[in-house]
Amino acid sequence: MKSVIMLEPEPGPAWFPFADCRPVSELRAGAWLIRERWEAVAEADASQIFGAPHLKSFVEEGVPPVSQRQPVAGPAVVGRSDFAPAGVPLDLDGRGPLRLVNQGITVGWWVPEGSTWDGAHEDWDETEIDGLILNGTYDLITALEHLLAPDTDDFTNEPGDPLPQGCIVIGDPGHVVTLGAAVEPGTTFDVRHGVVVIEQHTHVKSGTRLEGPLYVGPGCEVLGGPIHACSVGPRCKVRGEMSDSVMLGYANKGHDGFVGHSVLGRWVNLGAGTTTSNLKNTYGNVKLVLGGEPLETGRQFLGTLFGDHCKTAIGTMLSTGAAVGAGANVFGQATAIKYVPPFAWGVAGERMQLDGFLRVAERVLPRRHVELTDEIRTMLTAVYDHTVRQ
Repeated sequence: MKSVIMLEPEPGPAWFPFADCRPVSELRAGAWLIRERWEAVAEADASQIFGAPHLKSFVEEGVPPVSQRQPVAGPAVVGRSDFAPAGVPLDLDGRGPLRLVNQGITVGWWVPEGSTWDGAHEDWDETEIDGLILNGTYDLITALEHLLAPDTDDFTNEPGDPLPQGCIVIGDPGHVVTLGAAVEPGTTFDVRHGVVVIEQHTHVKSGTRLEGPLYVGPGCEVLGGPIHACSVGPRCKVRGEMSDSVMLGYANKGHDGFVGHSVLGRWVNLGAGTTTSNLKNTYGNVKLVLGGEPLETGRQFLGTLFGDHCKTAIGTMLSTGAAVGAGANVFGQATAIKYVPPFAWGVAGERMQLDGFLRVAERVLPRRHVELTDEIRTMLTAVYDHTVRQ
C-alpha cells in the first residue's frame, strides 16, 4: 500500500521557534497541516517523518513517528516538509520513479513498487507539482495568503447548515459554510473576499465579525470581535481583533488585543491585551532577530511567532517580527519585545525549571480534555533538554 514519508528540512534559525518542539510537517499552511497537504495530493496516509534526533519522542494524535532518515522502498511518496502542495492529486498510476519539481526545485519523489529512494536521484524523470516552497516559519503567513482562499473555496461543494435568523451576511450566502457549528444571532459574515468555513462543535458568539477567507477548525470558541483571513486549528479560543494569522490548535486568545500576521503554536496562551505589531514605521521589510542573529524575511507584514506552550502576561507588547521560544513565560517587559528564548521565565534572562514547566502543563492540558501522559511528558522533557540543557 502506498504511503507518504515526510522529509524534514535541516534545523536552523529560519524555523524558530518550532524546530525546537515539533516537525515542520505539523505546521499549518493555509487551512491544512503541511503533512495533510501531502497526504491529499498523494492520496495516501503518512507513515513516517524523517526528522531531527531531538524530535524522535514527538507524539501527537494522528501524527506518524519521527525517525532518522533511511532508504524508502516503494510504493511511496517522499515529500519535503518545507513545501506546501496545492492543487489536484498527483497522477502516479503506472509511472516510473519521478522527481516532483516546483519551479525547477525538487520538492519530492515518487517511488514506485520495486524502486528505492535514498537521496536526490537527479537522474529520475521529473514532473511538476503545484504549491509553495517555504523558507522558514514566517512563510506560513505567505502560505496563508496563497492557499487559504482556494482551501476554503473547496468547502462550497459541501452542504452547510442554515444560519439562524439575525445573522448578517455581506456577499454571497453560499460562501458561508457551517458544518455542525453553533452560531448565535448577531454574528456578521463578510464573504466578499473569500469563503468562511466553521467546522463542527465550534461555538460562535454574537458580536463576532468573520471576514473571509477564513477557516475555523472543530471544537473552537469564537468569542467576539473582528477576525479576518485566519486559519484556526482545533480547540482554540479566539476573541478580539485577529488578522492574517495562523493558530496550530489548542491555543488561547481569549481576550481583546490585536494579533496580526502571526503564528501561534499549540497550547499558547495570550494574556489580556497582548498586542503584536505587524508593520514597521518605515514600511520596510521585516527582519527577525534570533539570538542576536538577523534573518531577512522579505515580508513587509509580519507579527509574532509564538512557540508551543508559551504564555504572555496581560498587556504584553511585541515588536514587529518578534519571536517567542517554546515554553517561554513572558512577563515584566519594559519595552516592546523582539526575541524571547525557549523556556524563558520573564524577560530578565531567567529560565523555567523543567519540574515547574511540567506542573503547569499538568494543569493546562486537561482544560482541553488532554491527559499529560508519560509519552507527552517524555516529549516535553526532550524539548527542554534540547533547548536549555544542550
